[in-house]
Amino acid sequence: MEDYVYILDYLPTGRVGHRRGAIAYGIGESQFTLLELIPKPDVTLSIGERIYVGKELEKREKIAKVKGRVNYDDLTPTAHGEMLYVIQEIVEKNEDRFVKFFNEAPAITTRFHSLELLPGLGKKTMLEILDERKKQPFKSFEDIKNRVKSIHAPEKIIAKRILDELENPNEKYRLFTRPPLIKR
Repeated sequence: MEDYVYILDYLPTGRVGHRRGAIAYGIGESQFTLLELIPKPDVTLSIGERIYVGKELEKREKIAKVKGRVNYDDLTPTAHGEMLYVIQEIVEKNEDRFVKFFNEAPAITTRFHSLELLPGLGKKTMLEILDERKKQPFKSFEDIKNRVKSIHAPEKIIAKRILDELENPNEKYRLFTRPPLIKR
């Protein structure tokens, strides 16, 4: 369950061909869960806005109901267009969590490391990261950039991986997201 979501799209009159009334789509802060939300009456939401959707209903200022999880393909084109920017903002605001990933990412098999799942990282960069983290754990994204010469924007690499996992329901390895819903 997500406590906070970032709004990806807000439709004050609902989706064409669907239920009437305002609807919003958001992405969870902790597991990047994609959610369909029903805002409270007379509430306006902004794309990129962080809002509480946790279990404590009295703390929900803007959301009446979490309608449920949705898959990437269920989202609007606007939500698709905003997603990478919103994910990147989440990654940047939770830097410690993702720096910890660089410090603790394990091998998947004897020949394949989870760091290699990050877009643009091959064996050479993976080995450089492993060597550097043995010397001393990374402290920040800036520290990663300074010590691993082929990585210029670790926050963008992580955000792109998260987006790849959300876009591809058949992704075998999930580093940061929940598996998609199985439609019946």
